Amino acid sequence: MEYLEIGQIVNTQGLKGEVRIYPYTDDVKRFDKLKKIYVEVNNEKIRLNIQNVRYYKNLVIAKFENFDTIEQVEHYKGKYIFIDEEDKLKLPKDTYYIADLLDCVVIDNNTKEELGKVVDVFSTKSNDVYVVKLIQGNDICIPAIKDVILKIDISSKTIIINKIEGLI
Repeated sequence: MEYLEIGQIVNTQGLKGEVRIYPYTDDVKRFDKLKKIYVEVNNEKIRLNIQNVRYYKNLVIAKFENFDTIEQVEHYKGKYIFIDEEDKLKLPKDTYYIADLLDCVVIDNNTKEELGKVVDVFSTKSNDVYVVKLIQGNDICIPAIKDVILKIDISSKTIIINKIEGLI
């Protein structure tokens, strides 16, 4: 089964078995639709059924079924949470999951030369940025804007870019 990382349990909340989750999603309300998540413990995914969620600032406060004390959830602090493929949301056109972008080969549109692979993605206020490890070994940051990113093909794991002046 394939899993998608969607957040991290950063702390407990109160004494009744709730946890604070830092979400890795643009749509934090997507947690309203989830019935279950998985937590990785000792390289094994453990299923936790969600009883309810609420929101506080940029965090998701979640309560799991059959967890009623702080002691029962305390050992999940710092653990990453996952969903399985069937719970993955359909994304709008030209929107991608970070996991799908990682390891994509970046190709220069003019020379058809392979430049490197995407190793990380982060967001800024104006756009996402793809961190690309060049074949030469150093990392560069490519803004995910239409002037630079010409085509993304997740099925072939390729990204075609316009190598504008000063980019590399």
